[in-house]
Amino acid sequence: MDPLEDVLTLLETRGRLSASMAAGGQWAVRFEAPEAVKFNAVRRGACLLEVDGIDGPISLAEGDCYLLTRPRAFTLRSDPQAVPVDARPVFTTAENGVARIGDGSDDVFLIGGAFSFGTRAQELLLDQLPPVVHIPAGTRHAQTVRWALTAIDQELTDRPMAAGLVSEHLAVVMLVHVLRLHLTREPHTASGWLAGLRDPAIASALACLHRDPAHPWTVAELASAAAVSRSTLAARFKATVGQSPLEYLTRWRIELAARHLRDSGDTLTAIAHSVGYGSESALSVAFKRVLGVSPGNYRKQPAIT
Repeated sequence: MDPLEDVLTLLETRGRLSASMAAGGQWAVRFEAPEAVKFNAVRRGACLLEVDGIDGPISLAEGDCYLLTRPRAFTLRSDPQAVPVDARPVFTTAENGVARIGDGSDDVFLIGGAFSFGTRAQELLLDQLPPVVHIPAGTRHAQTVRWALTAIDQELTDRPMAAGLVSEHLAVVMLVHVLRLHLTREPHTASGWLAGLRDPAIASALACLHRDPAHPWTVAELASAAAVSRSTLAARFKATVGQSPLEYLTRWRIELAARHLRDSGDTLTAIAHSVGYGSESALSVAFKRVLGVSPGNYRKQPAIT
């Protein structure tokens, strides 16, 4: 199995699109901190992005896109002197899916939306990324992102049957491409298992653990699959991912068990066996150690997204 695909599936990743924005002249829009991972893409023109807690503005050009991975307020503006207005009334009055601001010349056009995830997203994925992931159009890595954006734009413009559904799926495709390209362009800004995908040996070990999490893996087996020595794999895995291969395996098993507890009526014994524990009690001990709550109490808790 592919670790990135596994995590995005486990987190129940969904893409949704918001109204597009057309702007011209001097303008600025202030957005409240988004509850989900926000994205915008500049389809025409250029503007500035300012994010609370980030030093200096980020210049956005035609073809650029960005992800906001933290709930921080942000501002889009034409220039530093423009006085921002609240985004809510601007988007409340959107017509035909387009919010407008400025002098009406529409020199700048952005499409945007957000990604929502299931429980545990913050630790499993978002904490592994910087607060802002900026993919400039001028880099060689932006081509696949541009393809997804063009396809989304076409769906929104032509509005064929099921355009909304197709656009949402394309948004998830774009997210995968952005994560891939970010890891290629700025590998040192990711951390944890996401950073491990950049190391062939660690990626191989991660693939083994995800492919068969119930298997009683040893570091020696994983090292053999990765074609490195046991000591090399152990050291590189710990340095990059922040935990040993078997510690990672335990946490991944618990994530899978937690998903079963939320989404199925399976008995705790059945869940334990499915993720590699020989008994209900063994799973319970590991589960409480990792998540701080017993499996039974976890199952009773409402889902937090």
